[in-house]
Amino acid sequence: MTATTVTRAEYCVIACAEAWRDNGEVLASPMGLIPSIGAKLARRTFSPDLLLTDGEAMLVRDDGTVEGWLPYRRHLTMVTGGRRHVMMGASQIDRYGNQNISCIGDWARPARQLLGVRGAPVNTLNNPVSYWIPRHSPRVFVERVDMVSGVGHDRAAAAGPSALRFHRIPRVVTNLGLFDFATPDRSMRLAALHPGVDVAEVEAATGFALAVPEEVPYTREPTAAELRLIREELDPRGAREREVPA
Repeated sequence: MTATTVTRAEYCVIACAEAWRDNGEVLASPMGLIPSIGAKLARRTFSPDLLLTDGEAMLVRDDGTVEGWLPYRRHLTMVTGGRRHVMMGASQIDRYGNQNISCIGDWARPARQLLGVRGAPVNTLNNPVSYWIPRHSPRVFVERVDMVSGVGHDRAAAAGPSALRFHRIPRVVTNLGLFDFATPDRSMRLAALHPGVDVAEVEAATGFALAVPEEVPYTREPTAAELRLIREELDPRGAREREVPA
């Protein structure tokens, strides 16, 4: 890798960071390495009001040093009032953004037990939730999830106005591109390709028909300053390249 070559992992960091653009003073809850680098990058650059946490009781700076206390009551207020933006993973996700991290197969006799629903239902109905999926494949992008952990657009709409108050899925980022739900029926749309990926590759790796615009843009290029931050300060050991190989 030369100094000017941007890797696939670095495009993924940029796509994740952009999830928090213009969010203002909200609590970022990135789950996973590349989302965490992205959240720190967003705070260091275009989203300086973003709040980061150590996952327990402290607000932290992007270098991990403590800058404040986060009382549990305040945390719950942010969670239930739309003042948090989570980026979670997904073992399965469908065209409407329903997410599964609980089990694969029939609930009565699953083929594989996963994490369990965890906080996914509360997250998706109470604050914005984006997703990070490092390996885009038909096993993850499925026509129908085996169990709903995170609530998608179709189920939120069916539940009525109260479920829609804070429900929002801003984006899904994968090793192939960026996806959103900016369609009339709120089904998944290919919003951007990472450089080096084409539409046919994405469609072959997706187990349902995506909405695909006539012209699909590419994930934006990182600035020189962003690349320096990623490579020298936020992830100097290059762990991102192990999660998404070039």
